[in-house]
Amino acid sequence: MFKSTLAYDFERRRSGGFSGIARRAVTLMAVFGAGVAVMGAQTSSQPKPSLNNAVSTWNISSADLFSSSVSQDAETPVTEASVVPTTPNFAEMMQYGGGQRKRYGRPRYRGNNTNADGSNKWIFYGGAGLSQPIGNTWHYLTPSYAFQVGGGRQFSKKFAVPIQFDYDHFGMTAQTLSNQTVVLDAIFGAGSVDGLLDGNSHVWSFSVDPMYTFYSGDKWGAYGVAGVGFFHKTAQFTVPVTNQGGGYGYGYGYGYGYQSNQPIDKYTSNAPGFDAGFGVTYKISRFANERLYAEARYVFVDNSYRPGISVNNLNQITATSTNFFPANSNHTTYIPITFGIRF
Repeated sequence: MFKSTLAYDFERRRSGGFSGIARRAVTLMAVFGAGVAVMGAQTSSQPKPSLNNAVSTWNISSADLFSSSVSQDAETPVTEASVVPTTPNFAEMMQYGGGQRKRYGRPRYRGNNTNADGSNKWIFYGGAGLSQPIGNTWHYLTPSYAFQVGGGRQFSKKFAVPIQFDYDHFGMTAQTLSNQTVVLDAIFGAGSVDGLLDGNSHVWSFSVDPMYTFYSGDKWGAYGVAGVGFFHKTAQFTVPVTNQGGGYGYGYGYGYGYQSNQPIDKYTSNAPGFDAGFGVTYKISRFANERLYAEARYVFVDNSYRPGISVNNLNQITATSTNFFPANSNHTTYIPITFGIRF
């Protein structure tokens, strides 16, 4: 019924214009289009399409026919594309875990002991060298050895604030020993220490010494330093003493002895002071933090002068006189030159 009706309608509209073969081809096309429409009607609630709709259905593109909204099996329900599960990205899940990307913060390449510029937060150093008296101090003290150690906070490659301990040793000039011999002979009796007197002096100190590095290359560096602190100055005079030893042997007595310097007079002075200087550094290795350094400073100790007995006023000696070396309380100035290593 359905086929003859379509053929009749078609022949009524197109009678007399085509040959028998053409009529058969058009009839086959119409039948195929109607079949497609019937298939759509079985899976949809829409009314059965007419001939015109059946023909127009033939013009639907292949992408539309095979989309997820059109079922190709009449017994399979239509499934919308929006509810079809997507294929999981297993490579991403294996990399990040659980299919969720983890957020990572900015990489940190420095520890708690390192500043933002890569320098260590702490600085330590130690060295030894020579202490050279200058100014008025040069008239009664002679050069001798020195050493220093220090450590403290380093805020960047350029700036650090260490606390430093220094020990600077000095000898006595020949004129100082000669004058003091006269003073002590006047106290203990003429000739009591003639040719025997010796002496030395030293200054130890604790100071805060900020450092600023104004040049830093691959190997060489240069810095300035200045600080303030507490200074303790000591002067002492000694005479040699022979210490007798005991006897030993099988029935034979042998005596032995050794000589040492025994202090006979000592003076101290406490005072604030400051220092300032500069130094150069040399990096031992390109990949090491250690640097060798050479440094020179000017040190001024603000001692408070205390009057006393000297070679110029021996007639003022009394039974209560106690200060026989007033030079120890003079202002003290010297230059320590130190060589060491810095960490």
